[in-house]
Amino acid sequence: FLLVSLTAVASMLASLVRASRGVLSRPSPVLRSNAIRAVAYFSSTASQWEKMSIPAPQGKLFDKILVANRGEIAVRVIKTAKKLGIKTVAVYSDPDMHAKHVKMADEAVCIGPAASADSYLRGDKILEVMKQTGAQAVHPGYGFLSENSHFAEQVEKAGLTFIGPSGHAMELMGDKISSKKLAQEAGVSTIPGYLGVIENEDEAVRIANEVGYPVMIKASAGGGGKGMRVAWNDKETKEGFRLSKSEAASSFGDDRIFLERFIKEPRHVEMQVIADSFGNTCWIAERECSIQRRNQKVIEEAPSVVLTEETRKRMGDQAVALAKACNYKSAGTVEFLVDAENPTEFYFLEMNTRLQVEHPITELISGVDLVDLMLRVAAGHPLPFEQKDVKFEGHAIESRVYAENPLRNFLPSIGRLTAYAEPDEEASVIDEESHVRCDSGILEGSEISMYYDPMICKLCTYHPTRDGAITTMNRALDNYVIRGVNHNVNILRSILDADRFKSGHITTKYIGEEYPDGYFGEKLSDEKLRELATSAITMKLVDEDTMSLLSENFVPTLGNGEKVAVTVEGGAFEAAQTLFASVTNSGDGVAVSFEDEAGAPVEGGNVSVQGMEKGSGSQAALSTIYVNDKDVFVQQLGRRPLGYNLQYSGSEFAVDVKTMREHELSKYMIEKPKLDTANLLMSPMPGEVVSVAVKVGDVVEEEQELVVLNAMKMQNILKAERKGLVKAVHVVPSASVAVDQVMVEFEFDFDDKRVEELRASNSA
Repeated sequence: FLLVSLTAVASMLASLVRASRGVLSRPSPVLRSNAIRAVAYFSSTASQWEKMSIPAPQGKLFDKILVANRGEIAVRVIKTAKKLGIKTVAVYSDPDMHAKHVKMADEAVCIGPAASADSYLRGDKILEVMKQTGAQAVHPGYGFLSENSHFAEQVEKAGLTFIGPSGHAMELMGDKISSKKLAQEAGVSTIPGYLGVIENEDEAVRIANEVGYPVMIKASAGGGGKGMRVAWNDKETKEGFRLSKSEAASSFGDDRIFLERFIKEPRHVEMQVIADSFGNTCWIAERECSIQRRNQKVIEEAPSVVLTEETRKRMGDQAVALAKACNYKSAGTVEFLVDAENPTEFYFLEMNTRLQVEHPITELISGVDLVDLMLRVAAGHPLPFEQKDVKFEGHAIESRVYAENPLRNFLPSIGRLTAYAEPDEEASVIDEESHVRCDSGILEGSEISMYYDPMICKLCTYHPTRDGAITTMNRALDNYVIRGVNHNVNILRSILDADRFKSGHITTKYIGEEYPDGYFGEKLSDEKLRELATSAITMKLVDEDTMSLLSENFVPTLGNGEKVAVTVEGGAFEAAQTLFASVTNSGDGVAVSFEDEAGAPVEGGNVSVQGMEKGSGSQAALSTIYVNDKDVFVQQLGRRPLGYNLQYSGSEFAVDVKTMREHELSKYMIEKPKLDTANLLMSPMPGEVVSVAVKVGDVVEEEQELVVLNAMKMQNILKAERKGLVKAVHVVPSASVAVDQVMVEFEFDFDDKRVEELRASNSA
């Protein structure tokens, strides 16, 4: 207690000293207003949501509903239900006992253990809970039972209401083969392909050659990128068919596979539709979802920059025609592929008969609450508008923030969120017309589990212009604090900063084309490098001020014109970057003058620091440093003997601030040797072994399949990086493995005799 008290007093005194010296003097905020926090139905003020003038529903829709989902979508549905005065029942699995959606609901009931098959996919248990709690209707969210026609029919048979389309519409649209046939009949543009069920690998190869390579192999009941593979030749068709069939069976209980032509330069554009039971079906606006990885969306935006008004209307009208053809009611999304080489041409991809993950950006530009409309339609109310009333304006972007490591081929990350603070809107916005919305289902201390999707949140920004929405998103990502798991903020920032993305010239191949060898972090520009170095210098000045108050014997090393060396490691830099600067601290702030090693000024190297503001609570690691009259967000991940581990512009860097003497002596420090793991196949993520394709004594070739690992509901093939001899195999099918667990050992220097020795030992 005494130590805490002394530290608090010292910190307070240091703040006073720094304020007098100008180190922490904070400039007046620009455009910071409480009105900026008026964000949709998540706020008491809703002026931005008057775009379509949606009237409140007449009378109560339901007394109580059950939300048959978890995470952010369960939270999302509960928020709208509360707004409408509807009580909610949450269901949860054992590990979700303390989840955010459980705490928000009026009631919560456990329905089973962690595995989805024993909990969130148990429609019988959910129906039982509905009857026990008196819930009149169930909202399925997305995923799990949201497109399960049998569950929807069972709900209706029980005299209850399914908040979504009919089971019949789900069957028609959920089956990729029947949906394409119906689309053709409804006059919707479709991709050439084979719509029959393919029985085996040889038949798949034959059909692929008839359709013409490249082809897309798809699960008929698939979605979310699962059960999908692109094949460019016969070998890839055989492998893709086998994996897609297996993945489809485990994910959907339906292993039917079909083939269609793969559009080489596709843009993924989808149209939001909403329909009631009175024959009124409307399209609201499109969303562009071209930034994808493994067919799973990463960044979405609305509207698309590629559609003309004429193409938009034609796409919307076709989406409505398809919805009417299957007698659809509720919210749904019709997905299209747009040919980037001829953007007036588009082709039907599939219809998602549920609320789409990325629905918030449609809400941000249109002003509608799609969950509200789903509840109205399910309660038998007509839509409060017609197609002629539909309006939208401005631009919205959604970034899917995942617990994964882009530096390790986007491998999922599990663990507890030791610190978590969602972006501060006041700090993120660029003016009073921009907005930030964060749809999440987690709290500080939440566990990211291997059993469920690793999404942390859907971060959305709005601005009247696309450039403004991008800038607001970058600022929001920079002050988003996530600790305890790896996350993908680094690559999100990289994509949003890229000139190609800003130009709007994107396709679904964007990530593969921009990062062909993988993502390895950011290589900062000279300006950003100086900005990062200046931030580290400012942090050290603040720390030295605190130390000078704690100890009379402490002698500051910075602030009186001294020259320092700042080394930056990390990101995409292959070697440490060293910058030299003179630092002067005055009552007006800190002046940092960058020089070369000989002392000559660097062009653009005069930097002025007006102040620094440290976060508190969960944002304690976040510092806002005012550099050259703009605010820079830097997160301190940890301390180093001579500096800090920092997160800047989404990426992590090791930054040391050294006196010139320390810099000279550091040249003689011996580097710690790195552990050589070249002869090991280590599990890149926690998961379950599906199959092992090698045994001791096998000689494997480069790119040969070794192990198939099931993690986060996806099957991942682990292949040999080079030719080698299998020395040991440490896993078997169905075994659970941890991240970095050794699965296979190799030898690379071997002869025939050694091969026979290992094979003999394995036989014994």
